[in-house]
Amino acid sequence: MNFIKYNLANAFTLANLFSGSIGVIHLITGNYRITAFCIILSLILDFFDGFVARAMKSNSELGTQLDSLADMVSFGLIPGLALFKALEPFGNQLFSLELPFEIKYIGLFVTLFSCLRLAIFNLDEEQTYYFKGLNTPANTILIFGMYYSFMETEFFKVLFENPVLLILVTIISSWLLVSPIKMISLKFKSMTISDNYPKIILAVGVILLVILLKTVGIPLAILYYILVSLIFQKHLSK
Repeated sequence: MNFIKYNLANAFTLANLFSGSIGVIHLITGNYRITAFCIILSLILDFFDGFVARAMKSNSELGTQLDSLADMVSFGLIPGLALFKALEPFGNQLFSLELPFEIKYIGLFVTLFSCLRLAIFNLDEEQTYYFKGLNTPANTILIFGMYYSFMETEFFKVLFENPVLLILVTIISSWLLVSPIKMISLKFKSMTISDNYPKIILAVGVILLVILLKTVGIPLAILYYILVSLIFQKHLSK
Protein backbone atom coordinates (compact mmCIF):
# COMPACT_ATOMS: atom_id res chain seq x y z
CA MET A 1 0.00 0.00 0.00
CA ASN A 2 2.83 2.42 0.82
CA PHE A 3 4.33 1.82 -2.63
CA ILE A 4 1.02 2.80 -4.28
CA LYS A 5 0.57 5.76 -1.95
CA TYR A 6 3.96 7.27 -2.71
CA ASN A 7 3.99 6.53 -6.43
CA LEU A 8 0.41 7.02 -7.64
CA ALA A 9 0.89 10.76 -8.20
CA ASN A 10 4.14 10.05 -10.06
CA ALA A 11 2.26 7.58 -12.28
CA PHE A 12 -0.13 10.39 -13.26
CA THR A 13 2.88 12.62 -14.01
CA LEU A 14 4.52 9.98 -16.21
CA ALA A 15 1.19 9.48 -18.00
CA ASN A 16 1.20 13.24 -18.66
CA LEU A 17 4.67 12.86 -20.19
CA PHE A 18 3.52 9.90 -22.29
CA SER A 19 0.51 11.83 -23.57
CA GLY A 20 2.65 14.88 -24.33
CA SER A 21 5.17 12.76 -26.24
CA ILE A 22 2.40 11.31 -28.41
CA GLY A 23 1.13 14.86 -28.96
CA VAL A 24 4.58 15.95 -30.17
CA ILE A 25 4.79 13.04 -32.62
CA HIS A 26 1.40 13.80 -34.15
CA LEU A 27 2.14 17.53 -34.31
CA ILE A 28 5.22 16.70 -36.40
CA THR A 29 3.19 14.45 -38.71
CA GLY A 30 0.37 17.00 -39.02
CA ASN A 31 -2.38 15.16 -37.12
CA TYR A 32 -3.41 18.20 -35.08
CA ARG A 33 -6.61 16.71 -33.69
CA ILE A 34 -4.70 13.96 -31.89
CA THR A 35 -2.24 16.57 -30.60
CA ALA A 36 -5.19 18.62 -29.29
CA PHE A 37 -6.58 15.52 -27.57
CA CYS A 38 -3.17 14.78 -26.03
CA ILE A 39 -2.89 18.34 -24.69
CA ILE A 40 -6.32 18.03 -23.05
CA LEU A 41 -5.36 14.67 -21.56
CA SER A 42 -2.05 16.07 -20.29
CA LEU A 43 -3.89 18.99 -18.66
CA ILE A 44 -6.18 16.56 -16.84
CA LEU A 45 -3.28 14.35 -15.73
CA ASP A 46 -1.25 17.41 -14.66
CA PHE A 47 -4.14 18.49 -12.43
CA PHE A 48 -4.64 15.07 -10.91
CA ASP A 49 -0.98 14.37 -10.11
CA GLY A 50 -0.97 17.36 -7.74
CA PHE A 51 -4.45 16.57 -6.43
CA VAL A 52 -3.50 12.95 -5.67
CA ALA A 53 -0.22 13.97 -4.05
CA ARG A 54 -1.99 16.39 -1.71
CA ALA A 55 -4.88 14.01 -0.97
CA MET A 56 -2.54 11.12 -0.13
CA LYS A 57 0.07 13.40 1.51
CA SER A 58 2.72 11.95 -0.75
CA ASN A 59 4.36 15.17 -1.96
CA SER A 60 8.05 14.64 -2.64
CA GLU A 61 11.04 16.32 -4.27
CA LEU A 62 11.04 13.51 -6.85
CA GLY A 63 7.43 14.32 -7.73
CA THR A 64 8.26 18.03 -8.09
CA GLN A 65 11.10 17.32 -10.50
CA LEU A 66 9.11 14.76 -12.49
CA ASP A 67 6.24 17.22 -12.83
CA SER A 68 8.47 19.89 -14.39
CA LEU A 69 10.16 17.39 -16.70
CA ALA A 70 6.81 16.09 -17.93
CA ASP A 71 5.46 19.63 -18.36
CA MET A 72 8.54 20.53 -20.39
CA VAL A 73 7.38 18.12 -23.10
CA SER A 74 3.60 18.56 -22.87
CA PHE A 75 3.61 22.33 -22.33
CA GLY A 76 7.09 23.40 -23.42
CA LEU A 77 7.97 21.51 -26.56
CA ILE A 78 4.49 21.47 -28.11
CA PRO A 79 3.97 25.28 -28.30
CA GLY A 80 7.52 25.83 -29.59
CA LEU A 81 7.04 23.14 -32.20
CA ALA A 82 3.68 24.64 -33.24
CA LEU A 83 5.39 27.98 -33.92
CA PHE A 84 8.24 26.13 -35.65
CA LYS A 85 5.75 24.55 -38.05
CA ALA A 86 3.85 27.83 -38.51
CA LEU A 87 7.08 29.63 -39.52
CA GLU A 88 8.38 26.76 -41.68
CA PRO A 89 6.66 27.82 -44.95
CA PHE A 90 8.53 31.15 -44.93
CA GLY A 91 11.98 29.57 -45.20
CA ASN A 92 14.72 32.15 -44.64
CA GLN A 93 12.76 35.12 -46.01
CA LEU A 94 11.96 38.08 -43.76
CA PHE A 95 11.18 41.64 -44.90
CA SER A 96 12.32 40.61 -48.41
CA LEU A 97 15.70 39.76 -46.89
CA GLU A 98 17.37 36.40 -47.31
CA LEU A 99 18.63 35.37 -43.88
CA PRO A 100 21.47 32.84 -43.33
CA PHE A 101 19.08 30.60 -41.40
CA GLU A 102 15.46 29.48 -41.60
CA ILE A 103 13.24 31.58 -39.38
CA LYS A 104 11.27 28.55 -38.18
CA TYR A 105 13.90 27.96 -35.49
CA ILE A 106 12.90 31.24 -33.82
CA GLY A 107 9.65 29.55 -32.74
CA LEU A 108 11.63 27.23 -30.48
CA PHE A 109 12.49 30.18 -28.23
CA VAL A 110 9.11 29.54 -26.59
CA THR A 111 10.41 26.08 -25.64
CA LEU A 112 13.57 27.62 -24.15
CA PHE A 113 11.61 30.13 -22.09
CA SER A 114 9.14 27.45 -21.01
CA CYS A 115 12.11 25.54 -19.57
CA LEU A 116 13.35 28.68 -17.84
CA ARG A 117 9.88 29.38 -16.43
CA LEU A 118 9.53 25.86 -15.01
CA ALA A 119 12.95 26.11 -13.33
CA ILE A 120 12.09 29.52 -11.83
CA PHE A 121 8.72 28.20 -10.61
CA ASN A 122 10.42 25.32 -8.76
CA LEU A 123 12.60 27.80 -6.86
CA ASP A 124 9.97 30.50 -6.23
CA GLU A 125 8.03 30.06 -2.97
CA GLU A 126 5.80 33.09 -3.62
CA GLN A 127 3.58 31.46 -6.26
CA THR A 128 1.06 29.83 -3.94
CA TYR A 129 -2.18 31.68 -4.66
CA TYR A 130 -1.13 33.30 -7.94
CA PHE A 131 1.28 32.65 -10.81
CA LYS A 132 4.11 34.99 -11.64
CA GLY A 133 4.08 35.11 -15.41
CA LEU A 134 1.95 33.02 -17.75
CA ASN A 135 2.02 29.35 -16.74
CA THR A 136 3.14 26.82 -19.35
CA PRO A 137 -0.23 25.01 -19.76
CA ALA A 138 -2.02 28.33 -20.45
CA ASN A 139 0.70 29.34 -22.90
CA THR A 140 0.34 26.01 -24.70
CA ILE A 141 -3.43 26.44 -24.98
CA LEU A 142 -2.88 29.94 -26.39
CA ILE A 143 -0.22 29.06 -28.97
CA PHE A 144 -1.48 25.67 -30.09
CA GLY A 145 -5.11 26.85 -29.84
CA MET A 146 -4.45 29.64 -32.34
CA TYR A 147 -2.55 27.28 -34.64
CA TYR A 148 -5.26 24.61 -34.46
CA SER A 149 -8.01 27.20 -35.04
CA PHE A 150 -6.13 28.46 -38.11
CA MET A 151 -5.71 24.95 -39.51
CA GLU A 152 -9.37 24.09 -38.89
CA THR A 153 -11.16 27.39 -39.59
CA GLU A 154 -8.53 29.89 -40.83
CA PHE A 155 -9.77 32.26 -38.09
CA PHE A 156 -6.24 33.53 -37.34
CA LYS A 157 -5.32 33.71 -41.05
CA VAL A 158 -3.85 37.23 -40.84
CA LEU A 159 -1.50 36.10 -38.06
CA PHE A 160 -0.32 32.87 -39.68
CA GLU A 161 0.27 34.43 -43.10
CA ASN A 162 2.65 37.02 -41.68
CA PRO A 163 6.06 35.82 -40.38
CA VAL A 164 6.69 39.14 -38.62
CA LEU A 165 3.50 38.74 -36.56
CA LEU A 166 4.43 35.13 -35.75
CA ILE A 167 7.87 36.21 -34.54
CA LEU A 168 6.21 38.96 -32.49
CA VAL A 169 3.91 36.33 -30.92
CA THR A 170 7.00 34.23 -30.13
CA ILE A 171 8.70 37.17 -28.42
CA ILE A 172 5.61 38.18 -26.41
CA SER A 173 4.89 34.58 -25.40
CA SER A 174 8.51 34.04 -24.30
CA TRP A 175 8.44 37.23 -22.23
CA LEU A 176 5.08 36.44 -20.63
CA LEU A 177 6.40 33.08 -19.41
CA VAL A 178 9.09 34.74 -17.27
CA SER A 179 7.46 38.13 -16.69
CA PRO A 180 6.77 39.52 -13.17
CA ILE A 181 3.07 39.97 -14.00
CA LYS A 182 0.84 38.22 -11.47
CA MET A 183 -1.65 35.81 -13.04
CA ILE A 184 -4.76 34.35 -11.45
CA SER A 185 -4.39 30.87 -9.98
CA LEU A 186 -7.33 28.56 -9.28
CA LYS A 187 -6.08 27.88 -5.76
CA PHE A 188 -8.37 29.43 -3.13
CA LYS A 189 -7.29 31.33 0.01
CA SER A 190 -10.86 31.14 1.28
CA MET A 191 -14.38 30.55 -0.04
CA THR A 192 -15.56 34.16 0.37
CA ILE A 193 -16.74 36.06 -2.71
CA SER A 194 -14.53 39.07 -1.86
CA ASP A 195 -11.40 36.91 -2.10
CA ASN A 196 -12.49 35.16 -5.28
CA TYR A 197 -14.46 37.59 -7.46
CA PRO A 198 -11.60 37.85 -10.05
CA LYS A 199 -11.80 34.06 -10.42
CA ILE A 200 -15.59 34.27 -10.83
CA ILE A 201 -15.29 36.96 -13.52
CA LEU A 202 -12.62 34.86 -15.23
CA ALA A 203 -14.68 31.66 -15.12
CA VAL A 204 -17.84 33.30 -16.49
CA GLY A 205 -15.96 34.95 -19.35
CA VAL A 206 -14.06 31.77 -20.29
CA ILE A 207 -17.25 29.68 -20.30
CA LEU A 208 -19.06 32.22 -22.51
CA LEU A 209 -16.16 32.44 -24.98
CA VAL A 210 -15.92 28.66 -25.37
CA ILE A 211 -19.71 28.21 -25.66
CA LEU A 212 -20.16 31.02 -28.19
CA LEU A 213 -16.99 30.58 -30.27
CA LYS A 214 -16.16 26.91 -29.65
CA THR A 215 -12.62 26.06 -30.85
CA VAL A 216 -11.71 29.67 -31.59
CA GLY A 217 -12.89 30.66 -28.11
CA ILE A 218 -10.22 28.52 -26.41
CA PRO A 219 -7.13 30.63 -27.29
CA LEU A 220 -9.23 33.79 -26.90
CA ALA A 221 -10.06 32.59 -23.37
CA ILE A 222 -6.33 32.68 -22.55
CA LEU A 223 -6.08 36.25 -23.85
CA TYR A 224 -9.08 37.07 -21.66
CA TYR A 225 -7.31 35.36 -18.72
CA ILE A 226 -4.25 37.58 -19.24
CA LEU A 227 -6.47 40.69 -19.46
CA VAL A 228 -8.41 39.87 -16.27
CA SER A 229 -5.14 39.15 -14.44
CA LEU A 230 -3.74 42.54 -15.52
CA ILE A 231 -6.88 44.31 -14.31
CA PHE A 232 -6.75 42.66 -10.88
CA GLN A 233 -3.01 43.03 -10.18
CA LYS A 234 -3.60 44.83 -6.87
CA HIS A 235 -6.07 42.18 -5.72
CA LEU A 236 -3.58 39.40 -6.50
CA SER A 237 -0.90 41.20 -4.47
CA LYS A 238 -2.96 41.01 -1.26
